Amino acid sequence: MTEREIENFDVHAFNRQVIAEFRQNGGKLTGWMEGWSVCVLTTTGARTGEPRETPLGYFEIGGQPLVVASVMGGPKNPAWYHNIRKNPQVTVETGAETYDAMATIETGGRRDELFAAVAAQNEGMRDYQRKTARVLPVVTLHRIDRDQRSDQDSAGAERVRGLGDFLVEAHDWLRAELAELHRQVDEIIEGDASSPELERPKPDLAQQLRAHCTEFCAALKQHHTGEDRGAFPMLAQQFPELSPTLEKLGQEHEAVARLQDEIRRLVDEYEPGRTDPAHLKTRLESMTGELEAHFAYEERTIVAALNTLGPAPNIP
Repeated sequence: MTEREIENFDVHAFNRQVIAEFRQNGGKLTGWMEGWSVCVLTTTGARTGEPRETPLGYFEIGGQPLVVASVMGGPKNPAWYHNIRKNPQVTVETGAETYDAMATIETGGRRDELFAAVAAQNEGMRDYQRKTARVLPVVTLHRIDRDQRSDQDSAGAERVRGLGDFLVEAHDWLRAELAELHRQVDEIIEGDASSPELERPKPDLAQQLRAHCTEFCAALKQHHTGEDRGAFPMLAQQFPELSPTLEKLGQEHEAVARLQDEIRRLVDEYEPGRTDPAHLKTRLESMTGELEAHFAYEERTIVAALNTLGPAPNIP
């Protein structure tokens, strides 16, 4: 295509036509695109949050699937490229299969190496790069197995739990421990309300609460420290697009830690018959709400990416 043809090109109409033919023919195209290896990449709109479908040349270099933000040598990066910078989770249709993936925008020598390999396979990509002053972005696609579990699949093969699955399991354990804290506080409140003037809740209830709170706070701190020092740096290195999300999660860790310190102080200072446990319950409910919102956001944004990094640790 000439530069004038590119300027007047109706990308949306072209994409709709290609996608329709792609799906009708099981991934095969006719005309000037006959013989091309193509995929349909579904991203999430950076501004709208709506799914956006784009047909793209699909390459595999050393077993690594990837796409190139070429726009046929146009001067600007395409919308789908900006979408994955906001949300790197995508869906890939190849005609033979459909899978979910995490998209990584490659940089530096890694990008150059991959693009050189693509250009060696595809003369069109070499031409597109010559037509534009921008460096054509190379985006690798890292498959997500949504069915990763520790049980067996229908064929009897053992499935491997991923690091993301392990994270969710840790969250569920913390949720259960937090629920037990609530139960203990409620038991103290009920005892305080029902006891005669000279009979107050037994001191051992407060001791149990104090011990359980200490264990919970230590486990939560260890969990967040492990994420800050281990999981988050790994994700930031593999998926730079997740950096804003990881920064937000780190800030939430600090907010939860401050509230956690307050809860622990209230528990330590609680004296049966002298301290009103209702204030402790109110602050515990506040922490529970913040923590659940944090867990839900974390599970929504990074679990899929974590599952691409490797299996869960084998902890008895």
